[in-house]
Amino acid sequence: MSEDKPAETVENSPAEVNAIPNGKGHEVGEEVTPLAKTPPAEDGVKETVANSAQNARTENAEANHPESQDFLSGVDDKKTTRFTDFEGKTSFGMSVFNLGNAIMGSGILGLAYAMANTGVVLFLSLLTVVAVLSSYSIHLLLKLSGIVGIRAYEQLGYRAFGTAGKMAAGIAITLQNIGAMSSYLYIVKYEFPLVIQAFLKVDNPAGEWFLNGNYLVIIVSVAVILPLALMKQLGYLGYTSGFSLSCMVFFLSSVIYKKFNTPCPFVDFAFNSTAAVMNVSTTDPGGEVDPSCIPKMANLNSQTAYTIPILAFAFVCHPEVLPIYTELRNPTKKKMQHVANISIAVMYIMYFLAALFGYLTFYGEVEAELLHTYSRIDPYDTLILCVRVAVLTAVTLTVPIVLFPVRRAIQQMMFPNKTFNWPRHIAIAVVLLTFINLLVIFAPNILGIFGIIGATSAPCLIFIFPAVFYIRIVPKEEEPMRSAPKILAACFAGIGFLFMIMSLSFIIIDWTSGTSKASSGH
Repeated sequence: MSEDKPAETVENSPAEVNAIPNGKGHEVGEEVTPLAKTPPAEDGVKETVANSAQNARTENAEANHPESQDFLSGVDDKKTTRFTDFEGKTSFGMSVFNLGNAIMGSGILGLAYAMANTGVVLFLSLLTVVAVLSSYSIHLLLKLSGIVGIRAYEQLGYRAFGTAGKMAAGIAITLQNIGAMSSYLYIVKYEFPLVIQAFLKVDNPAGEWFLNGNYLVIIVSVAVILPLALMKQLGYLGYTSGFSLSCMVFFLSSVIYKKFNTPCPFVDFAFNSTAAVMNVSTTDPGGEVDPSCIPKMANLNSQTAYTIPILAFAFVCHPEVLPIYTELRNPTKKKMQHVANISIAVMYIMYFLAALFGYLTFYGEVEAELLHTYSRIDPYDTLILCVRVAVLTAVTLTVPIVLFPVRRAIQQMMFPNKTFNWPRHIAIAVVLLTFINLLVIFAPNILGIFGIIGATSAPCLIFIFPAVFYIRIVPKEEEPMRSAPKILAACFAGIGFLFMIMSLSFIIIDWTSGTSKASSGH
């Protein structure tokens, strides 16, 4: 079939694979970017292609591969959307799973705590605002990639600000996703030993190696995460993403179920208490409603500072948007926006329900890590043990998805013009996982990770970069500086700066005053 020719060219041509180290051929767009500057007229397609190829040759010495021109003309004769980087094969559903999995991380475990420190109404308002802004931000990224013809975040930075823009985007993606992977592995370190301990009914651990979180993190990284992280393309992970999301649906169902099976002023379970004592202690004496069992609609305290970064972290999928777009079958801006909107809408509903029912179960007693609060009631609760296994599975399967953009960013920054090769592909994954394991083993607390990273790189990736790149890349002839879209983008960047300054200052004040729960371990 003639439809398959472009894909074959991508796989076989050194020109196409040239600049993308992870086998996706993303940076080929850099070689043919002049296409973006000459909008295709229906009657002059061939002339445009010839001019573009000529411009590409003069602008970039690496572009004079004849295969690259054949590939371009093949695509251009058939399609009006002129992406020059890769022919995708991933279905719409798999793309939704992958993006949903990228959004859904360990953030969901901190949301009930966030709600306890903001109140139900304020939390819902903030969650809605962040979801809408995230969707708009993805719209900007997709519009930019359509104009430029490249679907790599770092390359958008390069087109806007040269090497500085590319490095800034690459560093922000690396920091953001290393933070995300650290927080996922922190859950493995923290939850896995408790699950094994409960399954084995070990009341007083005597330092067994299999109850040591540090060893377990390393085992999970080597046995599960590394093999998946070595996949050549992100599309292959659609199945594991679907499974990961189904684990989170089970988590949500259990949180809702537990709300109606947990008495309100709950009593801590002590290992030496008997079942009889437990039954007596959990019965409600009746009478007045305990004031600690009334949900707060709005609530501001020193911990509210953590809520905004945790919420921002909750919807960060921007580094993954363009790689997923690259691999989407028959990609159009509209189709990818649908993928993003469906993913964000589903996560928005799941986030709100998990936060609401988690909060309504424990109210002010809820901890930064929701699952830990359940184990204070009954560490041997079978349902909660299964939920823990599900969450561990989900976050473990999310790590490879998040690792892809980091590896891509590192390759864009350090080896921009090298062809794909397995040793480098594998080495970067191994070095990254080793570094993150060290970070997790010696990092003090999950909240600290959420707070600092959420307050710095998340606003850059969600608000500042897409808006600033948009203002720089979209030609002034097309949209003057005073046009509505550019003014909106400028305001969007302003929100990002405001949000970053506010969150960081809150966290610093909180740390210096010494009242932070982040500094006191779980």
